[in-house]
Amino acid sequence: MQSRTEAQHDAAAEPAPLHLLNHYLIRPIDLLSEWTGRVIAWLAVLMVAITGIVVVIRRGFGLNSIALQESVIYMHAALFLLGAAFAFKHEAHVRVDIFYRRFGPVARAWINSLGTLIFLFPLCGFMLLSSWGYVQTSWQIGEVSSEPGGLAAVFLLKTLIPIAAITLALQGLAELLRALLCLMTDGRLGAEKS
Repeated sequence: MQSRTEAQHDAAAEPAPLHLLNHYLIRPIDLLSEWTGRVIAWLAVLMVAITGIVVVIRRGFGLNSIALQESVIYMHAALFLLGAAFAFKHEAHVRVDIFYRRFGPVARAWINSLGTLIFLFPLCGFMLLSSWGYVQTSWQIGEVSSEPGGLAAVFLLKTLIPIAAITLALQGLAELLRALLCLMTDGRLGAEKS
């Protein structure tokens, strides 16, 4: 982590438009992804606890709770879908990096820029457009679980799909802008994440 004087020196070294881009667009998106990821990560702990409870009440007491079982599915979906931008920010996504890790910051910035433009943005657009009607219909009918005793919030679960597309696209924008900063400054800026 940088000290305050190092951060001030870096900000002074950045040309004004690049500093504004970094400060007012890239960092807020990074903060959103970071906050969301850290909050959503707690769902993993909750999933384990609820799964344990389901096992105990089923095996120990012969009872069954569809709502509890479905809540684990909902949490798993939220963890995966809302955690995607966080994983992308921290480069925890799947990457075939046979050569990537050997490249310098400028070559990596080119690969990241092209990958974001050619693969990530179209994927996010497809997710958003293909899920829109699906989610809209679910909201219109107030879709609930088809299981007796299930959760009455299937429409909320389905809403996670376009939200995931939007948050992933936003983080992709931050990564693209970071890569462009790196390219525009010949590797001096943007290579390191804040």
